[in-house]
Amino acid sequence: MTGAAPRLAAVTRQLAAFTAGDAAIPDAVTLFEQTTGPADAWQRRALASPARRALWLCARQVGKSTTAAVLAAHEALSQRAGLTLLISPSERQSVELARKVRAVLIDADAVLSVDNVTSLELPNGSRVISLPSSEQTIRGFSAPSLVIEDEASRVSDALHHAIRPMLATSGGRLVLLTTAWGKRGHFYHEWTEGGDSWERTLVPADHCGRIASGFLDAERASIPPHVYASEYQCIFGDTVDAVFGAEWIAAALDDALEPLFSAGGARGNL
Repeated sequence: MTGAAPRLAAVTRQLAAFTAGDAAIPDAVTLFEQTTGPADAWQRRALASPARRALWLCARQVGKSTTAAVLAAHEALSQRAGLTLLISPSERQSVELARKVRAVLIDADAVLSVDNVTSLELPNGSRVISLPSSEQTIRGFSAPSLVIEDEASRVSDALHHAIRPMLATSGGRLVLLTTAWGKRGHFYHEWTEGGDSWERTLVPADHCGRIASGFLDAERASIPPHVYASEYQCIFGDTVDAVFGAEWIAAALDDALEPLFSAGGARGNL
């Protein structure tokens, strides 16, 4: 029972903060710096942004998952009975992202009333649930205040399309973060053709001061150019099994040509 008194004190502090309102809870940037350390410029902008739809196209190891974890932790602290969903391509990745959110909350002196591998709940009723990429598992949830797709380029389009209607009544935020992975899928489509409804953040590896230029030089010399471009330069390349490049296919299309067959299947004049 030696830990009961400190835990009760922490619960009391947290409930007092919720009663006082959002002013008692640090903003997301401050939460990052209090629990994680100095934030990069792009992380400060992303965490402070009010955008309801956001795309983060980031190189490996620039801190995108850590930033997403702080965003999820802040949402749980500041929303009464809020629901944050963390979507990842695999169970291992979903567990790892939940672990990062848990670490932020613990460092912030938050108390978890529910704490298991993929589900966290705070005394204010807010929940953070981390799920692997499965359309079947996602359909049981509704009205999230925040949805984060980690490695979104590898999350299936079917799952992404199942997520979107959940936000219809909640007005919740949708954040997609990923490295580049070929000219395909919903992330690539939204990044290139999604229009002004999305806020876009681009973070190549040479924009991250924690990644040494010597390391990048060695990587550039050691791995195939298309892999380096994808992992470190945020460049969408053609998929490895493509016979023709995306630009060639696009250039070959012509809307002015008449189809050889009508909609009913009858052959047109040749």
